Amino acid sequence: MSVPKRRSGSLIILMINMFIAMVGMGLIIPILPKYVTEFGVTGQAMGFLVAAFGVTQFLFSPIAGELSDKYGRKLLIVSGMGLFMVSQLLFGVATEMWMLYLSRLLGGMSAALMTPPMMAYVADITTEEKRGKGLGLLMASMTLGVVIGPGIGGFLADYGIRVPFYCAAALAGISTIVSLLFLPESLSAEERARARSSMQKRDNLLRQLVASTKAPYFMLLVLVFALSFGLQNFEAIFGLYVDVKHGFTPKDISLMITLGALIGVICQAVLIERLLHRFGEKKVLLSMFILSGVSMIAMLFVSNYFLIFVVSMLFFVATSIVRPAINTLLSKMAGNEQGFVAGMNNAYMSLGNIIGPSIAGILFDVHIQIPYAFGAVILFISAAIFAVSGKKSSHSSSAQQAKHSQTS
Repeated sequence: MSVPKRRSGSLIILMINMFIAMVGMGLIIPILPKYVTEFGVTGQAMGFLVAAFGVTQFLFSPIAGELSDKYGRKLLIVSGMGLFMVSQLLFGVATEMWMLYLSRLLGGMSAALMTPPMMAYVADITTEEKRGKGLGLLMASMTLGVVIGPGIGGFLADYGIRVPFYCAAALAGISTIVSLLFLPESLSAEERARARSSMQKRDNLLRQLVASTKAPYFMLLVLVFALSFGLQNFEAIFGLYVDVKHGFTPKDISLMITLGALIGVICQAVLIERLLHRFGEKKVLLSMFILSGVSMIAMLFVSNYFLIFVVSMLFFVATSIVRPAINTLLSKMAGNEQGFVAGMNNAYMSLGNIIGPSIAGILFDVHIQIPYAFGAVILFISAAIFAVSGKKSSHSSSAQQAKHSQTS
């Protein structure tokens, strides 16, 4: 009887850790425009600041998974939470721009150290029948943290612009201690020793990326990149855009992003299965990519708070529905390469998270309107290429079927 209780307790600790980390990552969004004005930075610097997180997350994620196999899940999870605490505290006490960059780099590293071991931990403590439920609960805590993080940040900013970071650091510190004291290791000493003694080497990330370009599902990976690029392009300079153009406060920004993202998550949960069943993954992908591009264009022309909220909500709904549609189609095309495809999915998403905000910040300094126009163009081009490639593949499969029927 004690084993199920211990397992459920471990899952709760993991969910709390994930929630705290995602809240800490999200609360920066509405605060950043006001916060960085103290440092006199430009849109370019702000874009790079957002992208810095993705750089170390991209570089360290493959390493973290392997280290957790060799030295245990708990060590990586506790180290990741501790590093996250340091990153949030550093952001709060920063007096120089390099301190903000260092904080974001450490934050990305902490996310890389935590997330793969947490998912592996759930796989360790659940049966195949219960694994989907366990991972679903972990992802739910991630989504909840992402959605309400900006709202918490905007609320706490009323007590001081640096207060949200101190609160996030304090929560991360408590979570680190709780994990250290009460989270048991899920891998046995024998399994860890076996992993350390294994001489098998995995292909490096660059070789994996090159291999993915030759796969039949490569176009879907391009869409993963385009989606992440568009989403980060939209979010990275959203606060700065509405602050400069419309004079919105951190609370205005946090309310808009939180409600928009929450509605997007609800629509994803309620509509995605019905949409995929009725229209299929390809039609849903195309329509939602077009809707997200149209929303970015519309953002350039709306001026009052309500209309900006409606447009941003439409964007969040479209992008929320696109991701599971891509993942479903990728899973169907992956065959026996599920692990490789999952890794490439994460790699292309990380690249979009790095490049999207970087380019948005650079273009913002050229002209305030250009980032959203450019992001919309990327989404439209991606949708067009996908539509053309889909027609070609359907024509080739029809030709092969006709040829097969003639020979038979």
